[in-house]
Amino acid sequence: MVQTKPRFKSFKEYLETDSSDLPEGSYELVNGAIVEMGAENDGNVLIAGFLFSMLLQFIPHYLIRRGTEIAVVSKLVTARCPDLMVVTEEIHHTLKRDSRSLISLEMPAPSLVVEVVSPGDPGSENYDRDYIQKPQEYAARGIPEYWLIDPIREVILIHLLSNGKYQVKLFRGVEQIESLAFRLLQLTAEQILKAGE
Repeated sequence: MVQTKPRFKSFKEYLETDSSDLPEGSYELVNGAIVEMGAENDGNVLIAGFLFSMLLQFIPHYLIRRGTEIAVVSKLVTARCPDLMVVTEEIHHTLKRDSRSLISLEMPAPSLVVEVVSPGDPGSENYDRDYIQKPQEYAARGIPEYWLIDPIREVILIHLLSNGKYQVKLFRGVEQIESLAFRLLQLTAEQILKAGE
C-alpha cells in the first residue's frame, strides 16, 4: 500500500478535490492521507459479488453499494470504502444529488457494511486495519451490522451494535449465518466463503 502525506484537513476539502487529482485505483482516506489499496484479490471480488446477488432477493439493486465511501469517526479525516454496503432510501436519494459517492458524517449510517479481509497475520497492517480499526470506526459511526469475512481463516464475524459497542458472533463451515438486517437470508459461512460455488 502506498500512502501520501496527509493533505486533507476536512471532508469539504476532500470533496472539492478534482477526481483527476486522486488515484485511479482503489484507495481510502485515512487520517487525511490517501492510502492506495492495490488490486483486489479475485476471491474477495467473487465473495462480494455473490453476496450482492443474494441480497437482491430482498432489496432493490440501488440500495446495495460497491465503491461508495463512508466517512467514519476518527482523529483526522477518514473515509472507508467497504467491499459492500446496504444503504437506506434516504442515503440513496442524497447520494443521487451529490457529485461523489460518499456517505458523510451528517447522513444516517448504512444498514449493513461488509468487508472481505485482505491476508495478514496479527500485528500486520492489513490485520490491524480489518480486525481492530474498522470495527472501532464502524461502531463509532453507528453502523448496526458489520460483517467481516475472512477467507484465509475460513470464518465470518458478524458484528451487531449494542449500546455503542459490537457484539460479535463467529460462523464457520456449515453454520448458518444470523443477520439481523436480513433475517430471511439462508446462507452458511461455507457458501459465502466459497462465493456460492
